[in-house]
Amino acid sequence: MHTCSLERMKDKIGTFAKYGDAGHGGITRYSLSAEAHLARDEFSRRMRAIGAVVETDDMANVYATLPGSEPGLRRIAMASHVDSVKNGGNYDGILGVICAMETLEAVAAGGIAHRHPLTAMIWTNEEGSLYPPAMMSSGVITGKFDKKTVLASKSVLDPTKTFGEALAASPYLGDEKNRLSADAYAAMFELHIEQGPILEAAKKDVGVVTCVLGMVNYRIRTRGQADHAGTTPMSYRKDALFAAAQALMYLHEKLDELDPALVYTTGEIKCHPCVHTVIPDEVDFSLDARHEDPAVIARVVAIIEGMPKEFAGCATSYERAWARDTVYFDKRLVGFVKESADALGVSNRYINSGAGHDAQFVSYMMPTTMIFVPSKDGHSHCELEYTAPEQCAAGASVLLNAVLKADAALG
Repeated sequence: MHTCSLERMKDKIGTFAKYGDAGHGGITRYSLSAEAHLARDEFSRRMRAIGAVVETDDMANVYATLPGSEPGLRRIAMASHVDSVKNGGNYDGILGVICAMETLEAVAAGGIAHRHPLTAMIWTNEEGSLYPPAMMSSGVITGKFDKKTVLASKSVLDPTKTFGEALAASPYLGDEKNRLSADAYAAMFELHIEQGPILEAAKKDVGVVTCVLGMVNYRIRTRGQADHAGTTPMSYRKDALFAAAQALMYLHEKLDELDPALVYTTGEIKCHPCVHTVIPDEVDFSLDARHEDPAVIARVVAIIEGMPKEFAGCATSYERAWARDTVYFDKRLVGFVKESADALGVSNRYINSGAGHDAQFVSYMMPTTMIFVPSKDGHSHCELEYTAPEQCAAGASVLLNAVLKADAALG
């Protein structure tokens, strides 16, 4: 079994943390920003230094490839992203890129034989923080998103600017023929931080990811009557915010009766007119629910769509915003990850992903899987995000050996 270099890993983690450094432990590195281009420059420089060929495609995804010993074999990719959320951490996405780089560096430094070309890859705009939606480039390449539509995506900070304009100005804009595809690639691996507390609580250094959870997302609305906050007696009121609170409590009580593995969240609430002297007349809130079993998701849907049509005298309605089925990763690749972790003596367990990743889209195109490493205290999408260097290196070593197993087994 081969191992990756802890010192090289520490160096890369520290270096990439400089690009978009927010000054208090984390980064803001929006896709196609100057900071993101600096990270891409660093990636490209280091990959060229080991003899990798760097290419880009029409979505500015970046590919660094070491040739294999058997011409004509398809590539094996290791991919993640360098963009972040606002005031994010130094590990989300970028650690997967760093581990892909480390895999190629270990292969080059050790003269490790491999049949297939091996590719480290950067996905453009996975987070969608500046230009929605998330997982934009993988969505376009796998046919989940329409390219023309996403090019028109407006900046959340300046609606006069579009993703298409930022893409056209990027030095990493390349040719569509360089895209990840089933014809050119045999498989894809993605290493990522867990973004939750499960691995740490279980005292495991690697998560062998089996699937990305299915989910549903609803918008729920309550409609009442806007009136003066000081002159309307309580018994006369139709307070849409109070009704929304009752609806949310109803949903929590019913959903808590289902499988304890179900997770659900109300992360967005819009209150109208949102004036302190006016009784709210309309409230709109989100409900996001996730579970592996489609039967449990179906019960969630039944609860939402079967809830009372009125709370606190206010009409209540729902609208299904979107949904996805559980995405299962390739069992053979999952097995390579498990075998590699066991052989290296890296503590591990099977785990699912509650968060979305580029790998879930790519899995519809080719064999794909993921590897998780722990997130301290479960923190992610914040500046407290942290994974110990030793755990990062262990994850990289598992990735390296899983890729080599795939290299030996795949055609």
